[in-house]
Amino acid sequence: MGQDQTKQQIEKGLHLYQSNQTEKALRVWMRVLEKSADPAGRFRVLGCLITAHAEMGRYKDMLKFAVVQIDTARELEDPDFLTESYLNLARSNEKLCEFQKTISYCKTCLNMQGTTVSLQLNGQVSLSMGNAFLGLSIFQKALECFEKALRYAHNNDDKMLECRVCCSLGNFYTQIKDYEKALFFPCKAAELVNDYGKGWSLKYRAMSQYHMAVAYRKLGRLADAMDCCEESMKIALQHGDRPLQALCLLCFADIHRSRRDVQTAFPRYDSSMSIMTEIGNRLGLIQVLLGVTKCWMIQKELDKALESIEKAQELAEGLGNKLSLLKLHCLCERIYRTKEQQRELRDHVVKFHECVEEMELYCGMCGESIGEKNNQLQALPCSHFFHLKCLQTNGSRGCPN
Repeated sequence: MGQDQTKQQIEKGLHLYQSNQTEKALRVWMRVLEKSADPAGRFRVLGCLITAHAEMGRYKDMLKFAVVQIDTARELEDPDFLTESYLNLARSNEKLCEFQKTISYCKTCLNMQGTTVSLQLNGQVSLSMGNAFLGLSIFQKALECFEKALRYAHNNDDKMLECRVCCSLGNFYTQIKDYEKALFFPCKAAELVNDYGKGWSLKYRAMSQYHMAVAYRKLGRLADAMDCCEESMKIALQHGDRPLQALCLLCFADIHRSRRDVQTAFPRYDSSMSIMTEIGNRLGLIQVLLGVTKCWMIQKELDKALESIEKAQELAEGLGNKLSLLKLHCLCERIYRTKEQQRELRDHVVKFHECVEEMELYCGMCGESIGEKNNQLQALPCSHFFHLKCLQTNGSRGCPN
């Protein structure tokens, strides 16, 4: 298959993919991969296969194609191709929750640069790196990366990238419990989709709606949360987006739990858990297990709650996700206080405070913890963040750290 034929077949695959005929598109692209003698065409078709497998949640296949793409890039001896393939390798590892590897491949991308195309990828590299730091609960570095990605998006007028960064910032502020900002950023993403997204994939709309749903639930606006989550789920089902379906099912379950409707929540947690397991989203699995634990606690089934905690703890330790460990110690503390088991209670109180210290989750001005309850926070240019009220009383004396 020559250069022109390769190009035609790639376009044919893209047309099928955009018309929701994913399996047909994959067959066309796989045929190109087997038969094309054009390395640049093979590189491009591998990019299409990586994107398609990412959206279907087939992360192991995504990783497999990313490794092949690196070999093709080396064959082409082009730094732009090499940077792009390392970014795809970073993204594949991010999806599989291999956060240390993601950071390492992102650093490789940033060290390889020199050309214009590579520099345009910098924003995407920073976003992937920020998501990985967030996965490890290293909040200051995550925020630094997201703000860098946002600067690249503004400098290159890249609205799609800005939309993705806003969703990640929504997730960031959800985790440290500034729910106003957790809602502000996905709302901003939804505005970008409305203003610029006519030709974009619908996944951007679905993504912003999902993050809005999470923030609305945290703010106790459950009807709004349900509306946004239903909108997101509808698009996810239309497009066979398994990862987003799993997240929406988790959000539905959390909404029902917030309404203390445990019987409706459990089957949704089960469905979410089954997809999370299938696609390999271990961070998502931890979130599901946290929700299930809280349901057992509502039902006063404390031994069952401890079983869920044990599974979640194993996953969180494997991933190095410190925030999940902190939440699990907090739940154990409540359970052992109810059971009046003092030794276990003390053990988890100590571990909880160790997690707070390790993540530096306290305000550098008043010394009180951050992320314990909904609080307005403010980040300084150095990416240290504080209670907004503390900064206002501090005036403009700059960062105490």
